[in-house]
This record gives sequence, C-alpha cells and structure tokens, in this order.
Amino acid sequence: MNMRYQWPVLPIVAGLASGLLTGCGTESGGLGGTGTSVVMGMSDEVLATDPASGYDPGSWLLFDNVFQSLLSFPKGGTEPQPELAKKCTFTDSRATVYQCELRDGLKFSNDDALTSQDVKFSFDRMLRINDPSGPAIMFPTLGSVDTPDAKKVVFHLKVPDATFPSKLASGAGSIVDHRQYDADGLRKDGKAVGSGPYRLDSFDQDKAVFSVNGNYRGTAKVKNSGITLKFFHGDRAALKKALLDGSVDLAYRGLSASDVAGLDQQDDSKGVDVVEGSSAEVQHLVFNMKDPVAGKLGVRKAMAYLLDRDALIKNVYQGTATPLYSIVPTGIAGHNTAFFDTYGARPSQAEAAAALRADGITGKVKLTLWSTPSRYGPATDQELKAIAGQLNAGGLFDADVKSVTFDQYEKDIAAGKYGVYVKGWVPDYPDPDNFTAPFFGKGNVLDNHYRNGTITGTLIPHTAAQSDRGATDQDFGRLQDIVAAELPVLPVWQAKQYAVARDGVYGLEYCLDASTVFRFWELSKD
Repeated sequence: MNMRYQWPVLPIVAGLASGLLTGCGTESGGLGGTGTSVVMGMSDEVLATDPASGYDPGSWLLFDNVFQSLLSFPKGGTEPQPELAKKCTFTDSRATVYQCELRDGLKFSNDDALTSQDVKFSFDRMLRINDPSGPAIMFPTLGSVDTPDAKKVVFHLKVPDATFPSKLASGAGSIVDHRQYDADGLRKDGKAVGSGPYRLDSFDQDKAVFSVNGNYRGTAKVKNSGITLKFFHGDRAALKKALLDGSVDLAYRGLSASDVAGLDQQDDSKGVDVVEGSSAEVQHLVFNMKDPVAGKLGVRKAMAYLLDRDALIKNVYQGTATPLYSIVPTGIAGHNTAFFDTYGARPSQAEAAAALRADGITGKVKLTLWSTPSRYGPATDQELKAIAGQLNAGGLFDADVKSVTFDQYEKDIAAGKYGVYVKGWVPDYPDPDNFTAPFFGKGNVLDNHYRNGTITGTLIPHTAAQSDRGATDQDFGRLQDIVAAELPVLPVWQAKQYAVARDGVYGLEYCLDASTVFRFWELSKD
C-alpha cells in the first residue's frame, strides 16, 4: 500500500539529491509575525496530524510547516540542505553510515528542548508503529539510530542508500517531541507539537489554524502572521466560489483543469491570478504481466504506438499537463525520452498492427481499461475513454472503460483481476530512485507481477550506492530503456502544478516546485 498514489494536483487540480551533504545553514529563520494572515482553500483532506501515520499530500503539507526535519529542500531546489541539523554527511565510502550534528538552542513550539533523543525517538517510533498509512515504508534500509551526545545523531543503514538524505528531508523525516507522543501508538487528538515555522493552533473538519512559532530556528523566513487552511472536501465548485467571492485568498489542490484554464483566460475584473509551477507528479497505464491479453508484449507495444498524448493533454486536460515519455519525469535528474525514442510522438497504425502480427495476434484485441475517479479525479474516466477511442479508431482494438471505487480498485488489482489500470504518483523526494525502485524493485507497489533481474539485481542497488547522484545517469538511462522495451507500464502525462490567488497575495511561485513542499512561510498579503 502506498498513499502517495493519489488524486492529482492537476490534471484535476533539477538538481540532484546529494548523498554527501556538508555545510551550514543560517542559524535561525525569520520569526515573522508582522505580516497579514492568509486564508487558503484546499479540496484535499488532511488525513493525519501525526507524522508516523500520514502519507498523503494533505498531511505532508501540514508536516512540512509544523514539524522540522534534519534536512529540507530549498525553494526551487532538489538538493537537501541543513535544517534542524547544522551539518550532515556520510562518514563511510559505502553510504551506510550517515551522521548529523544539530543546531544550538533548538526548542519545540511548547518550549521543550529538542535534542538527539527526540530524533532517535521519532524514527524508532515510526518504524515500531509501522502504520500501514504511514511513511515507515520509505525506510527499509534503516537499521538503527545512535545518539553519542545531545547534538549528534548517527544512522546505520542495512545496505547502501545514497537517497537517505532526501528521505530525511521529506515529510517522513518529521521530528516529534518524545514527551508529547506515545512511543508505541499514534496520537489521536488532532494536535501536533513540532519545531517548524508554524504551530498548529486548532484542527477540525472545516479548517486548520496555524500561527507563527516563535521558537523556530531554521532556514525559513516567515512572511505572514499565520495561515488558516479551509477544507472543501472535494467540492471544487465551492472552492472556486470561495476564491471568487474572497472567502479564501488562494486555492490550492482541487480546481479542475477547466476552472484553471477559465480563470487564466478571464479578464482582470475577477481579481485573481493563476500561478503555474513545476511538478514531478506523473500518471501511467499499468499492465498486469500475467493477464492473458495485456500480458502479451505485442498488445502493449500496439498500445504504445497508438497512444496520442498530445490529444489527451489538449482535449481532456486543456493544457494543464505535459506528455510524459519516460518513467522518470522532466526536471528530475537522469530523465530520458525512452518511450519517445522507441515508439515516437505520433500514433502509427502500421507499427501497431506490425507489433500485433509479430506476437501472432490477428483479430481485434478485446480490452478493458480500469479507472477509479474517486481517487484520481473525474477527468480520469474521460481520459481513459479518449484512450479507448484512440485504440479503437483503426480497428485493431475493441477497448472499453470501467470505473470502480478506490477500495474495490485496490482489492481487484491485488487479486490480479485487471489487465490494464491507471496509477498516479506524487514523489516522496525528487530523485530518480523514487520513480523507479517503488515500481520495479522488490515489493513492487504496482502489483503488476513485473520482474527484471537486471533492474532489481544490478541497476537499483548500484544507483542506491552512488553518493554522487550525477554518476547514476547512465544506469537510470539503461533502466528506463529496459522499461520502454518490456512495457510493464506506459507513461501518459506529467502534471503542471497550479494555485490561484486573489490580487495582493504573493509568494506562490516559491511554493510550487518538484520538491512537493508547499511553503506557508513564503506567502504574504497586502
């Protein structure tokens, strides 16, 4: 189970992650509190306030602002920098021992001192609880955590993992107060005690209220006096109305592609601006390799030759995404265009027919594409129907589309009932490893029965051991080429990230990047 498969930013609506990080950040961040408070609307749910449980975009938005991690991603960057830590580094050449030294004078928002004991407690607790809806799944390589003194933390890894700094910098690396959290159970009261730029003052079904944390010491410079986050529970029409009537200052996650396109094209009288940012969110068609139809390489190749990504982007998503031609998206180190190079950008009936003939298939291919709009948004059905139309247009396929609820969808995938189904992915951290190891390594989260010995035995372990992430490009390129040739998945699109703000709201451009960190502290309002 992986909660980072999720309802996308849109369509509904880079540097390298360093394995050898040294250096010092500024000793303290701006405490802010002098600006105006900002009201933000979002249709995503916040499923957890306890970092040992939450593994969804809404919860991580809360974690990134209320808690600190040892490292953080700077705005516009994908290389972790010191945050709670003064410096961090691998101390061995194999990337199996990672050591951090904490800043001086750290405190939680409740005035409790923050020491290495809290860091060890946070990781030990997360792994011990091992919540199925939590981020423990991200740390299979973590063996133990030592604390030689109050300011030093040493992580011992079971196997080399040069992506470990990026994992620490994500929401999964949030540090909690050992005095305030049960070592063996999740917090259920909806409260949170962290050391991040904000305190969580209240949290209920309708809204979460955040104020500036005066004890914060880190790299963020706070530009407002607080944030109120209003929840619209998937009601996009209500979110759009609240934006236009001024009930919220900005809308993030949940406006439809048509809403965003319409707001972007309207005159200035509405008083709103659409801000576009980069995103590493992707969507794939996934093939069950044991399915009697989709399991045939000729069928998968024919689909790859017939898929018209440009038409989908134009007609379904109205330009709010870009075509995706590999499993590692644009903007992430190691990206190549393996599917473009292998199958071309334009549909080819001739190539598709030849692929089917080469696999001994002469009649129409009967196929069902499975969708779950309750998870990936209503546009998913429209998209898959458009893809079915593309497949059927030349007479090679007889494809249809079926939709089910997300719970049923996941159960049926696990049971092997679907031949072709859709999956979206929001990265945990902006490194090519996070677009490859979860899909094609051990414990494949796609549940599609794909195995390749070169990928699992050589390429993934080799890239994981490279502290110089730039040295992994060739291996990741080879991995992408193998996937394009064997076709366990078919990449479809890469999202653009959007937020819409009323006039006089600033800083959104610093909240929308491939790190997926939405930085409350960058927002300001006249």
